[in-house]
Amino acid sequence: MTSPAPVAEPAETLTVMGGGLVGCLLALYLTRHGHQVDVFERRPDIRGATPVEARSINLALSDRGWRALEGVGIAEAVREVAIPMHGRVMHDPAGNLTHQPYGQAGQAIYSVSRAGLNRRMLDLAEQQPGIRVQFNQQCRRVDVRRQELEMLDVATGQARTVPYQRLFGADGAYSAVRGALQRTDRFNYSQHYLDYGYKELTIAAGPDNTWALEKNALHIWPRGQYMMIALPNLDGSFNCTLFFPYEGPVSFATLQTPAQVRDFFADVFPDAVPLMPELETEFFDNPTSSLVTVRCFPWTYQHDVLLLGDASHAIVPFYGQGMNAGFEDCTVLDQLLQQHGRDWGQIFHEFEVSRKPDADAMADLAVYNFQEMRDRVADPRFLLQKKIEGKISGQYPDKWLPLYSQVTFSHLPYAEALANGQAQEQIMQRLMPHIQTEQDYQRPEVQDLVAQEMARR
Repeated sequence: MTSPAPVAEPAETLTVMGGGLVGCLLALYLTRHGHQVDVFERRPDIRGATPVEARSINLALSDRGWRALEGVGIAEAVREVAIPMHGRVMHDPAGNLTHQPYGQAGQAIYSVSRAGLNRRMLDLAEQQPGIRVQFNQQCRRVDVRRQELEMLDVATGQARTVPYQRLFGADGAYSAVRGALQRTDRFNYSQHYLDYGYKELTIAAGPDNTWALEKNALHIWPRGQYMMIALPNLDGSFNCTLFFPYEGPVSFATLQTPAQVRDFFADVFPDAVPLMPELETEFFDNPTSSLVTVRCFPWTYQHDVLLLGDASHAIVPFYGQGMNAGFEDCTVLDQLLQQHGRDWGQIFHEFEVSRKPDADAMADLAVYNFQEMRDRVADPRFLLQKKIEGKISGQYPDKWLPLYSQVTFSHLPYAEALANGQAQEQIMQRLMPHIQTEQDYQRPEVQDLVAQEMARR
């Protein structure tokens, strides 16, 4: 007598809080496993005719993000709204330019508009059967014990109670879902703000929507205690971000009038000012936004709630990995769903245990890269060290991949990349006293030192 075939567990209706980038991608992954997905988004539909207030800071999409998009077959649709950036271009106070490639020939990170990408991903999510996105839905309370949400429809003012089977918190750095977990026993949480804020500005498009600066590059104006960056847009403009102290002799607190802003920019960013016709208006109209790092643990509640993306590990934007790390969360979760089916307890446990060390490492790397971009990219010794690291990588490709490439152009866990980068920096501190010019790398004694270091790796 043959045994009956195993009965597959029925699909669930899963709830995703947050219809941003990670929430949309997560919904697409969950439906691949047969589940229905309800997505609740606090904001109005950003695709509507009425402008919706949103952060306009451009994002840098790199290999981890592309891998996640490819996993649900939407990479090519996203590539249509992305611009490759093959390296940094540093602008000194005199307007002189220094180029620094990001990786090997052909490697690039991609500039994407946050709002433009979110619109594209909402379109893709809503085209997928099984996904329902509801806008203007503010989460006022999460009752994790009753598995209920108290939702307010912002447009109608109507409140309702919504039950959930399983809840995924992808609702950002100020997550309502995480807020509920913070009130559970033994939940660890910290947030740390930099003494810097950021403000969005614009370099205007040239005639016929041409780019006034090199299009395929991330532009940086490093000035020691502050900096401005610019990423290209499809319409020929650049999104600029000024990272600036809140207080102090040179700070947001001291720039109080249009004349002060114009004089300061003309003195510090002289090559950019002629390209910024709306500078004073944007400076005072656009908000000054804060820069926060969020760490917490656990990321789960029993087998019913899971935090992903900024809700569990918000980081400052200086490595361009916030979105990529959130997208990689979706990749990792998808792999666990493939391995464990609907054993949610095992899936949630393995997810948080494996991702937490990487999230912490990426938070540290993001702050480190702020210091590098602000202070060191204008230092000739730093630029020389980067060239020497490139030579070592070319000579010993199986033993040396620069830290930036490990983070940006590989899928190596962030924690491993950080540990490798720290070890490499120690080696460079031993080598650089023997190197004064790029040509010194070929000196026999330097080659001997490099060979000794590589033999120990």
